[in-house]
Amino acid sequence: MPKLHHFTLDPYCRRIRLTLAEKSLPITLVDERPWSPSPQLLELNPSLQLPVFQEDSGQAICGVEALGEYLEERYPAMNLLPGNAFERAEIRRLVAWFDVKFYTEVTEPLLTEKAVKRFMPGSAAPEMSRVRAASQRLKPHLDYVAWLAEERSWLAGENLSLADLAAAAHLSAIDYLGAIDWAENLVAKSWYQRIKSRPSFRVLLNDTVAAIPPSASYADLDF
Repeated sequence: MPKLHHFTLDPYCRRIRLTLAEKSLPITLVDERPWSPSPQLLELNPSLQLPVFQEDSGQAICGVEALGEYLEERYPAMNLLPGNAFERAEIRRLVAWFDVKFYTEVTEPLLTEKAVKRFMPGSAAPEMSRVRAASQRLKPHLDYVAWLAEERSWLAGENLSLADLAAAAHLSAIDYLGAIDWAENLVAKSWYQRIKSRPSFRVLLNDTVAAIPPSASYADLDF
């Protein structure tokens, strides 16, 4: 069975886990700690970046973008890059929005300060100024999700796509930490409820992280 080297709260790993679940591909998860990478991870990917996917042959595909494209080509069932060239470009644009802009402004500071720092040597106290700034920057992002969800059936168009999985991966990671007040944006909440209710999402809803319990509504489909 193929293996996925991942960290539970890493949004890029989460996107790949959702992709694999949508494609009904069984996987063995190998837990990694980005702040203390294993020798095996170093051997597979000298950059030490997650996720890393290992086929049964032992071949490794590293990095979320390369891996996302690889899975689309290698396992075409449940096409997550649907449409014509223009429509696929829009999907990729939104994936980049969440994987670059949203990650930089929201996901990374919240994950680092509220989770990762707990496990790093020295256990530095969180910088609450970064948490507050990220929380403020989250609001316009949720407004954008809401606008897309109102204009389209799914975020990038008529069909579920990698754009929805990328957005859900980032939002679910910080939702685990209780960092989202969904009552502030009911349209974004409605879109998230739709994707959270998909069978593929169960792979994330069962997640637990040592010493960091999920928020009370994390696994609740009717939150």
